[in-house]
Amino acid sequence: MEPCPLPSGFAAIVVAAGKGLRVGGDTAKQFRVWRGKALIRHSVETLRAAGAAPLVVVVAADARGHAETALKGIDGLAFVTGGATRQESVRAGLEAMADAAPPIVLIHDAARPDLPQDVLARLLDALGEHDGAIPVLPVVDSLAVAGTGNVMTGKADRNTLRRVQTPQAFRYAAILAAHRDWHGADDAGDDAQVLLASEGSVALVDGDERLKKITFAEDFMDQPALPAFRIGQGYDVHRLEAGEELWLGGVLIPHDMGLSGHSDADVALHAITDAVLGAVGEGDIGTHFPPSDPQWRGARSGRFLEHAVGLARKAGYAIANIDLTLICEAPKIGPHRPAMRTEVARLMGLDETAVSIKATTTERLGFTGRGEGIAAQAIVLVSRIA
Repeated sequence: MEPCPLPSGFAAIVVAAGKGLRVGGDTAKQFRVWRGKALIRHSVETLRAAGAAPLVVVVAADARGHAETALKGIDGLAFVTGGATRQESVRAGLEAMADAAPPIVLIHDAARPDLPQDVLARLLDALGEHDGAIPVLPVVDSLAVAGTGNVMTGKADRNTLRRVQTPQAFRYAAILAAHRDWHGADDAGDDAQVLLASEGSVALVDGDERLKKITFAEDFMDQPALPAFRIGQGYDVHRLEAGEELWLGGVLIPHDMGLSGHSDADVALHAITDAVLGAVGEGDIGTHFPPSDPQWRGARSGRFLEHAVGLARKAGYAIANIDLTLICEAPKIGPHRPAMRTEVARLMGLDETAVSIKATTTERLGFTGRGEGIAAQAIVLVSRIA
């Protein structure tokens, strides 16, 4: 099914300030890995790609570092400290975007990672006639009313009941005013209840079983098996300039010119890094180490490669082997190949037999043939960790 086109001009809040204790362990569930990446990252990426701006992530005061790590590389995010209750956390997120005053805001739980585009479209469309809209599903089981002593005292009419999901969509001014007016003795179950208490109208739209909330430890086990192998490819090029050092494969090579770039411009390690990131679906080197960030000026590219290998391991994969090709007229790569092979193997935690480094020319054709720069391409195979 083709994604539904979404209206422009909406913001989003992802609520991730809970402790997530029912899944067990020391890490809150929203920062644990689910299907290859942090649980929270799934819905944040979907909302960002759909055009949500601003996009506010509400986290506990002691979880800011976890959230920034889990969402690293996603631009346009603002982090806000949550409150003691969910309602207080949502209000903090709403207040944080008061200056922007977006016309529409979506409020979503980080524990619901699979976010279908067609549900978003239905929610936004419903706001044409209502202050709020929420996705719901029918109740299919019979319902019993429990009394004292866990004894059935009656039945409930399932035809009038619905299971509520998120994201919930609201006209921003209406939901902000409702949260500011909220005086409930208990924490609001969700934001629709807050709006309803202020006499706002809430539309019900069709939800989706894919919006299931991850709640218990067994939910993290309900994941498709990782493929046994994945392949990534990388390519990089840098200009040769006088007065620069020439780093290739983590080795400083004597030459009358060096590669120019924001870091040490090591095209070999950059290509391998991109291949590793590509194999596990983690973007590219510019996503993790943007050239606009001054902290990476002159940085050794070995740091980038080690980071990529770490991400692969976190995703459940080990590096099986790499095949690197350097493309240049000069310098001659042969004399330096053993040292480069040793260094690449060290950085990636591999035996040297798993590292192939080759070189070729372009018969003096193109920018490499004219000696204007050096290019590199790499292919990496990763294998699932047993």
